[in-house]
Amino acid sequence: MLNKSYADYAWEQTAALLDIDSPSGYTACAAAWVKEAFAALGFDARITTKGGVLVDLGGRDTADALLLEAHADTLGAMVAQIKGNGRLKLTSLGGMNPNNAEAENVRVHTRDGKVIVGTCQLCNASVHVNGEYSSAKRSWDSVEIVLDEDVSSAGDTRALGVEVGDIVCFEPRTRRTESGYLKSRFLDDKLSVGILLGFARYLHDTQIIPERRVYAHITVYEEVGHGGSASVPAGVTEAISVDMGCVGDGLQCTEKQVSICAKDSGGPYSYDVTTKLIRAAKETGADYAVDVYPFYGSDVEATLRSGVDIRHGLIGAGVYASHGYERSHIDGVYNTLLVLCGYLNV
Repeated sequence: MLNKSYADYAWEQTAALLDIDSPSGYTACAAAWVKEAFAALGFDARITTKGGVLVDLGGRDTADALLLEAHADTLGAMVAQIKGNGRLKLTSLGGMNPNNAEAENVRVHTRDGKVIVGTCQLCNASVHVNGEYSSAKRSWDSVEIVLDEDVSSAGDTRALGVEVGDIVCFEPRTRRTESGYLKSRFLDDKLSVGILLGFARYLHDTQIIPERRVYAHITVYEEVGHGGSASVPAGVTEAISVDMGCVGDGLQCTEKQVSICAKDSGGPYSYDVTTKLIRAAKETGADYAVDVYPFYGSDVEATLRSGVDIRHGLIGAGVYASHGYERSHIDGVYNTLLVLCGYLNV
């Protein structure tokens, strides 16, 4: 029987991955770390041409294989313009919201490998100077990066090596509380990568060989919509996205539960797969909720849109404040692991 130490391991792996900047389009270091983490458990893992990580977790029936998908790319930004005063205008990577980005510390990664730190601020950010501070609409036109360097012109900033197209990464501020809450930016979806590593650790420790072949694909373009659109191994008949479960008004799920999604903005998930996920939750005693997500899309929908003939499902630990400073709980991690084990009868 799966014990809670695997949830703790999943969180430890998550926290390590959260330390690696990886907004969409800048994921090579995170992918290399993920590959090595699975390989250290004895599983065959390789970097795909697209930059994701494909892992063979073993199993007997290769003609009825299951693909588990999670993503290591996160929200972030890119330098769109170097202003005349040396500050940076941004364009978002994925759904990064300027309302959530304001006043956050950032790292600017230059093409020549330098890292310049700064802060995302409202333009004219001093309340004692700007009488319209409270009413100003936050947008990528009204916020900017203030570099922690002595710059006052575009030339000064370029002299540091900063240029248009450089990647801007936001501080995750990762915490685990004594009560078990897990807080960080980018739990979506590095928490699920940690969960899949916890599941892999369980298979490694128990030496259980699943009846059906199991693969894991850690994608790197989910936040821009095409992460799961490639690298489906032969014989896969089902794909389950392990992504964040939504928590909010009108939904049942809490951070302590595993969420099973019946439908999102892309339409309904496979009725059969969703039913089997619910059954797995009941049989393992997992604390779960079934919900419909109003504004959501997942890797497995990109997989289906690529033309692959498979069934699809979506589960994940409950996460509050998605695409902001997110919060989950170690119990949600454990319940997600229980459903994975129950679905595969391991």
